[in-house]
Amino acid sequence: MIFDSDGGPRVFAVPPGADFARAVVDGLRTRMKGHPPEAMARAELFVNTRRMERRIAGIFGEGPAGFLPRMRLLAEPGDPEISAALAAPVPPLRRRLELTALVSRLLEATPDLAPRAALFDLADSLAALMEEMQIEGVSPDTVAALDVSDQSGHWARALQFLAIVQRYFEADAEPDSAALQVRSVEARIARWKAAPPAHPVIVAGSTASRGTTLRLMAAVARLPQGALILPGVDTDLPRHVWDQLTDGLPRADHTQPGEDHPQFRFARLFEALGLTPQDVAQWSDATAPAPRRNRLVSLALRPAPVTDQWLSEGPGLGDLKAATDTVTLLEAETRREEARAIALRLRDAAEAGTRAALVTPDRMLTRQVTAALGRWGIVPDDSAGIPGQLTPPGRLLRHVAALATGPLSAEALITVLKHPLCHAGDRAEAHGLHRQRLELFLRGERQREDPDPAPVPFPEAGDLTRFGAAFGAEAWAAWVSACFCRTPRAGTWPLAAHVADHVARTEAIVAGSAATDPSELWAREAGRATRAAIDELIAEAAHGADLSARDYADLFDAILRRVEVRNPDEVHPLIRIWGTIEARVGGADLVILGALNDGSWPELPAPDPWLNRRMRADAGLLLPERRVGLSAHDFQQAVAGAEVWLTRAKKSDDAETVPSRWLNRLTNLMAGLETQDGPAALEAMRARGDHWLGLARALDAPIAAPPAQRPSPVPPVETRPMRLSVTRIKTLIRDPYAIYAGHVLRLRPIAPLQRAPDALLRGIVLHEVLHRYVAATASDSTLFRPEALMERVRSRLSELPFPTVRALWAARMERIAPGFVTDEVVRQDRAAVHPDRLEIKGEVTLPGTGFRLTGEADRIDIDARGGAWIYDYKTGQPPSSARERYFDKQLLLEAGMALRGGFGDVSPRHVAHLAYIGLGTGAGEAPLDLEEAPPAQIWAEFEALIAAMLDPDHGFTARRAVGKDTDSGDYDHLSRLGEWEVTDPAVKETLR
Repeated sequence: MIFDSDGGPRVFAVPPGADFARAVVDGLRTRMKGHPPEAMARAELFVNTRRMERRIAGIFGEGPAGFLPRMRLLAEPGDPEISAALAAPVPPLRRRLELTALVSRLLEATPDLAPRAALFDLADSLAALMEEMQIEGVSPDTVAALDVSDQSGHWARALQFLAIVQRYFEADAEPDSAALQVRSVEARIARWKAAPPAHPVIVAGSTASRGTTLRLMAAVARLPQGALILPGVDTDLPRHVWDQLTDGLPRADHTQPGEDHPQFRFARLFEALGLTPQDVAQWSDATAPAPRRNRLVSLALRPAPVTDQWLSEGPGLGDLKAATDTVTLLEAETRREEARAIALRLRDAAEAGTRAALVTPDRMLTRQVTAALGRWGIVPDDSAGIPGQLTPPGRLLRHVAALATGPLSAEALITVLKHPLCHAGDRAEAHGLHRQRLELFLRGERQREDPDPAPVPFPEAGDLTRFGAAFGAEAWAAWVSACFCRTPRAGTWPLAAHVADHVARTEAIVAGSAATDPSELWAREAGRATRAAIDELIAEAAHGADLSARDYADLFDAILRRVEVRNPDEVHPLIRIWGTIEARVGGADLVILGALNDGSWPELPAPDPWLNRRMRADAGLLLPERRVGLSAHDFQQAVAGAEVWLTRAKKSDDAETVPSRWLNRLTNLMAGLETQDGPAALEAMRARGDHWLGLARALDAPIAAPPAQRPSPVPPVETRPMRLSVTRIKTLIRDPYAIYAGHVLRLRPIAPLQRAPDALLRGIVLHEVLHRYVAATASDSTLFRPEALMERVRSRLSELPFPTVRALWAARMERIAPGFVTDEVVRQDRAAVHPDRLEIKGEVTLPGTGFRLTGEADRIDIDARGGAWIYDYKTGQPPSSARERYFDKQLLLEAGMALRGGFGDVSPRHVAHLAYIGLGTGAGEAPLDLEEAPPAQIWAEFEALIAAMLDPDHGFTARRAVGKDTDSGDYDHLSRLGEWEVTDPAVKETLR
């Protein structure tokens, strides 16, 4: 016997900040002195996490030699005999698949209950609610009997969903893990009552936050040799505050007083056991590293109202500088800056041999810190690991699942082909070279092997065959076609069929074009963890519903999110990243509490689609404040360490953040205690943080370099363009640097892989339609009807793979079609020759310079007097006469080309009319004023412009006369726009 048989509940505590796992071991060894060695092996020790179990085992392993106690998890409290007598639990995945099938059928029968996209979220939230009801001992009948007289119709819809879980609470239902835990606890308690064990039974590390755990702990505390070891009991909390936490529980307004306080769960446990805080003894001689700081934090976290207590008890805290001399407060401007500073401190700890841990619920911060540590080759031991969907196998499997949901796009194809696991089974094949060439082929970029390129936004088998023949990659192209060019899955498939097809397709993609070995997909830790999740899905697939390809992709993504991938062989032995629960294990000399903002500490409560706050209180379920209180306890534990950092970012995604309520309380309390040097202590904490922020900023500071000047390169005359199209003259006037970059340096932007249906594409399509329509009306006057024009519009638009855009563009054309047809009759009546001169290519060489001006006129009509009527179709807003006169000049230059015989057999006597035909908001003809801008004068100005361009001293100035400052160009980044302004003088640079 290690405890006195006094018959009362036995509860011990470990002070906040002490190494809890080591205190548990030390206390056990102390009490086992004088007992035979095998007595330790008979002791039963219940812990709350696997990490706690491993840490305790590791401390025992440090010596001296001896036996380990029998360690069990609180989630698995039954001994082998009890477990054998109970039914095996239903795997969690099977239960979620069953719920998914039930919710799916309910949504099919009543589609207005919820959108189909919410299928898996609803199933998951139902599973979580069912687990909570079982743990807290709340039956569906209790929930159904709630008073909802003042609730909306939402409750009626919610009841339809809640009826789904009714069957799982029946006596003969297969239990899931939560139900089995309840049955195991009840069976264990019943056995203890019938025959109390003579060996020690101890529960260590739990806060009794769940109903089942509370019942088990209460039973253990009353055993003859039972005891509870509570982590982080606040011995500085006065008795009247302890009483206040549970006074009148619950209140008439359905609130739980003090539930958001860090010690509330202990107060509730003491009340259930009939104890007071004074009845709790210390488990070992472990002391708090910073007892004065513990008193400060205890006072700061008092339940509201606290101001009067701060005033009365604050002066008794003593010198706050001494209490916080090992506390650093780091308030970064951004999350990135916060992560950099933390990483620097962790690196310093690694080099100094200091055990350090980052504690935060913010997974984004942990990823940023891990990435920052990677530059120094430090891999932290992350308790949460990497989510399965972010690992290389997980990403590839998600991409492949998405392929079955719709037509194959060029973007989706290249995304998979670029994945490092793609074609991993055959490294000898020139996969990388073929993939690069295919990407350029799909973009429509010119290559030597492909003389007539065209964009391929949605590749098909024929496109890949053509690529393979052109580039000598027939076998590789055939492999791509077989793996990717498949008909999207229509309708619903059994889940097992989805999984089998998905895995086979992914393995074929990994194996490659000349190999049959997909083992690289399942290699290493990430592959093995992913394979285990898929094997479980295959084993439970019979319990799932028939799903569409989209539903299956969503389900698979949800399953991967539950996979945690760890690689303990590569991690640094001193640097750890913990969640708030893992932090209870202790053992770190430096504890960094990161992301101390509301929304992270504490986390925002998840939305509950079933029960509001009052209904939860009435039913006996947990309130949102419980999670806040648990976070508060974890904060109080972590902030009590030997050396502590408190960090936060003032901004997150360009939005101001709010400090965590506990940090806010702590700083406000210190700022008000001037006689205890609170403000000076707070300033010292910030100064220590500012030092590391300065190092982080220095780490990211760019190398000092003077800003670039506004460029105006002067290339050799022989390298300058001697041929431009009429549409490029506008660029030569507005942004000569773009001409230099495109024609002298011969740089051009790469076409987008997945071209969006933009204004350029709309212009191309409508130009094609109007040219064909106008040509057809020349021989068939019956086509002068809006319906005939729209028939051709819809026929051409049907070739575009964008249903929404097809409808939008057709509607726009339908609005302007009557006006266009009416004007077209007038135009053709005016023309002496039928308008067969469409899309006419032309060219004129300037005498003396050899410069050639090229162009393609959309349309030139010749009237009875030999006058040219030159038109250009504009899907956007047609330019004004002034803009055409000074900048665009397209039609004016085409007029000059026509008068000089630049368009072949088109030889007008004069130019009678120039007009843009608007096809957008400015529909109809927009004529240009020929008196204001005579073609002869414009041509003379054009010759002078070209002569100036060919002048040896001419500089190609960046953004010389852009229309608006917000206008962007293809080469702005090359000219380093942003380092200079358009008001800066251009600096010429003569190039040789």
